[in-house]
This record gives sequence, C-alpha cells and structure tokens, in this order.
Amino acid sequence: KKSEVSEVMTKVDIKPKSMHRAKIWSDDVENLYRFQQAGYRDEVEYKQVKQVDEVECWPETGFVKKLQRRDNTFYYYNRQRECEDKDVCKVKVYVY
Repeated sequence: KKSEVSEVMTKVDIKPKSMHRAKIWSDDVENLYRFQQAGYRDEVEYKQVKQVDEVECWPETGFVKKLQRRDNTFYYYNRQRECEDKDVCKVKVYVY
C-alpha cells in the first residue's frame, strides 16, 4: 500500500503548498483529525518527525490506531469514527 511518493516525502522535509478545511466527513478526514489531535499536520509530518515508515492502523477500518505525540506520550484511538460532525470543519486538509 505504501507508495514511492510517501517514501520520498518522509526523507525530505516537505512543506504543504496550501491548506483548506474539511467540509464533509470521510476516512481521510478521520485520520487527519487523529494526526492533528496528536499535534501533527498529517501523516507526512508525523513520519518526518518520528522517523517511522508505517503508522499503526486498525485492519477493519484503516483508521489510525495509535500515535506518539512530540512529548512521547501516546494517543490511542477507537476502531470507530471519532471525529464528530461538529469537529469536521476544524480539520485542516493540506495539499502538497
């Protein structure tokens, strides 16, 4: 599932070109919500900061299972959706 692009992006410090807010919930928005709760922009920044190749995900849903914050504490997430409709507009979607 991992693409060459994601491998290249983790090696180089890539900055997003633009940002917009999510309007409707999706699987991608759910995962972005989880990364942003833990203090990261998205998966790209998480992999750069933590120097990891893979993020632990729930096999059933594909949602992020656990993340390590910058202060090395862990966030653990449920299998089900956690980003409520009222929080969708708070999620930032970055474009590279």
